[in-house]
Amino acid sequence: MAVNVTWERLRELAGFRAEKGCAISLYLNLDPSVAPTAGDAQTRVNSLLDEGEKSNGANRGDLTHDERQGLKADFERIRGYFQTDFSRDGSRGFAVFTAGLDGFWSPLPLLEPVPDGIKVGSAFYLAPLVPLVGRGDGALVAVVGREQGQLYRLRAGQLEEVVDRFEEQPGRHDQGGWSQSRYQRHIENLVSEHLRGFAEELDRQVRRARSPRVVIVCSEETRAELSKLLSKEVEAALVGWTQAKAHATPAALLEIARPLLEGSRTEEEAKVIERWREEAGRNGRASAGWGATLEAASDGRVDVLLYHDGVDHPAWQCPACGRASVDAGNCPLDGTRLEQRDEGLDLAVHQTLAHGGTVWAVRSRRDLDPVEGIGALLRY
Repeated sequence: MAVNVTWERLRELAGFRAEKGCAISLYLNLDPSVAPTAGDAQTRVNSLLDEGEKSNGANRGDLTHDERQGLKADFERIRGYFQTDFSRDGSRGFAVFTAGLDGFWSPLPLLEPVPDGIKVGSAFYLAPLVPLVGRGDGALVAVVGREQGQLYRLRAGQLEEVVDRFEEQPGRHDQGGWSQSRYQRHIENLVSEHLRGFAEELDRQVRRARSPRVVIVCSEETRAELSKLLSKEVEAALVGWTQAKAHATPAALLEIARPLLEGSRTEEEAKVIERWREEAGRNGRASAGWGATLEAASDGRVDVLLYHDGVDHPAWQCPACGRASVDAGNCPLDGTRLEQRDEGLDLAVHQTLAHGGTVWAVRSRRDLDPVEGIGALLRY
């Protein structure tokens, strides 16, 4: 089953460094418009593996015989996996991370497409995964009516039911000898109790999940009453209200909720960029451009790395400590000769994650264009 990439998973991959051999990272785009059949996917896998076998990383002059044999075995393992064990199962992208001599093997089916690519090095190539982190995973979708209350959590691209409350209200045949006004007040009190109970349950779920984004699906009449019952924690997590047809399926509910979740991400991105603009404008806790950002990331000062999706830049890296720079020369910390790398963005991502920071692939704003497409909010 395809999975959403989490920060925990990304940090786990970022923390790996091959000690005995080499690390291979393969990415495969499975968007139906690119790879409509299994044969198309297999052809592109074979092409990627051929590219990987011919790459500079796989043909470095300092590789030992054992390392070369380990690489050969890893390439064959990937080829065999796609021939016999691979299943799309709803995936729109796929990644494989392996370092056989170090005992690492991890196929990763993805919910979103990724560009085809293969890299061989001492660490895994992670930049293509950053734009996929989260993507609404963990969000709560509440469906509320006068009698029912259902709560779904978004996990691995699907809504999973976590709460189902149904409290049938009395019908007209239950009126008995009551007056119409007393009977109507009785029904409204029951509805209010039901909504209050659901609001309390929603509050518990929000607190338990540490303030996930929340979408509420209900009628305007229900919204008017329910909105008065929401806790401050739920109000802070709420990204929007919407409506759906009765008995809508989880898949239909997700399609209704997705624009609100994406809109929330765009708003959050705008806030992060505005913080960066403010800090950079007064020479505060912000870096701008490749040189300053790689230096800050290597020093462990980056809180949030920001970059335009798709940007990259050649860089240099210390093979001993991993420090990154845009300039050749020797490492300022240990004097080791720096080695050239084609993927400066991946170096910045690794350094940021290694020191506990997060990474944001900016999609809706172009504020970073004047500074080479990259910057960061800093801790100090």
